[in-house]
Amino acid sequence: MQVTFKILRYNPEKDKEPHYEQYRFEASENMTVLDCLHKIKWEHDGSLAFRRSCAHGVCGSDGMRINGKNYLACSTLLKVLDTKKTITIEPLPSLPIIKDLILDMTDFYDKYKAVKPYLINNSPTTGDSERLQSNADAEKLFESAKCILCACCTTSCPSTWTNDNYIGPAALLKAYRFVFDTRDEAADERLDIIDTPDGIWRCHTIFNCVESCPKEINITWHISQLKKELSNREL
Repeated sequence: MQVTFKILRYNPEKDKEPHYEQYRFEASENMTVLDCLHKIKWEHDGSLAFRRSCAHGVCGSDGMRINGKNYLACSTLLKVLDTKKTITIEPLPSLPIIKDLILDMTDFYDKYKAVKPYLINNSPTTGDSERLQSNADAEKLFESAKCILCACCTTSCPSTWTNDNYIGPAALLKAYRFVFDTRDEAADERLDIIDTPDGIWRCHTIFNCVESCPKEINITWHISQLKKELSNREL
C-alpha cells in the first residue's frame, strides 16, 4: 500500500523555523513507524534525524508524536493507524529541538536525577547477607520499575507545557519507586524534594501520562500514593 508521512523537520544550521516535509512510499501494514522512518532515511532523504536503538520498546529512545499522540515509533504498527490519511510525525512537545525528531533531554534527565533515583541505605548488612524484602513489598514496586524514561508521559502533561519548573510524572514515578522500597532509608528526603508547588502538587490528575505511557503504567495512581504519603506523614 502507499502511505504518506508528513514529518516536522528542523535543521538549526539552515532553518529559521520548523517546517513539514512529505514523503510517499510503498509500505505494508505490519511495518512499524520506525521501519518507515528507516525507509525514508535510507531511500528518500538521508538527512532525516531521529533517535532509535533497540527497536523493541525497551530503550525508550524513539518516543515521538504520531498523529497528535505520544508513542514509541518502534511499537506503533501501521495497521493501527489510518493509513488512508497522511501520518503526521512530530518530536515530543515541550522540549527543545536539536534537529528534526531529536530533542535536548537535559532538563528531563536533570529532573529525574533530582529525586535521587537510586537506593540509599547507610546501615551495614550482617556478614554477607543481602538487603531482603518480602514478595509483597517487591510487588508494590514492579509496575513503577517498568519505566523506560522515554519522556512520553512528561511531554504529554499540560502542567509541563505551562510550567518549565514542574518536575514531571516520570520523575515522580521514580520517586515512588524508591519512597516505597522497604530497603531504602531516604524516603523523607525524597518526599521533601517533591513536596513543592512545582513538584507533586503541580499534578492535577489529568491522566495524559497514563494514556501516553507505552508500558501502560498507571502513573497517576502512583503519584496519588505519594500525595497520600505526604498528607499522612508526621513532620
